[in-house]
Amino acid sequence: MVRTFVAVEFPVDFAQIVKEVQESFRDLGKMKMVPAEIVHVTLKFLGDVDEDKIADVGQSLENISCEPFTCLIKGTGVFPNVRRPRVLWLGMEGDFDPLHKQVEYYLEKEGFEPDKREFTAHATIARIKHIPRSNMEQFASMVEEMENVEFGKFTVDNFRLKKSILTPEGPVYETLRQFNL
Repeated sequence: MVRTFVAVEFPVDFAQIVKEVQESFRDLGKMKMVPAEIVHVTLKFLGDVDEDKIADVGQSLENISCEPFTCLIKGTGVFPNVRRPRVLWLGMEGDFDPLHKQVEYYLEKEGFEPDKREFTAHATIARIKHIPRSNMEQFASMVEEMENVEFGKFTVDNFRLKKSILTPEGPVYETLRQFNL
């Protein structure tokens, strides 16, 4: 079985921006920062997929037809909410919906359940273990202050089928296939 997902990756030169945002939050609580070099927008998490099925998944994703688009990295946010934050993310503005809908459509034909939650384009930059009560107000304030900050733009002209290998040091990602828009 291969743990897989479909994603749009950040350009390499955006790693510094990610690190700077992470640094702003680092001392406010116990968080596991996502290595800046692997930050991405997940279009669809597939989970464990039989190795024999990977080629079929790739073949289906080959059918996707979308135009390249500009992505604006804008703002920070948390899931599920600022009172109980578990994930810190960077917001993404761009024409992700047509791409996401086609990913869902073609993967449903391969037997994958469509996501039940509404798709929100974002890039996880930290998993939050604990924010001390004494820091909650400052944490919430920083999230709000950065809500409309524009961190940069890039062109989304491809997406990838990725393999995730879980290690004690964190996940290691490998590109199985790249699909150009």
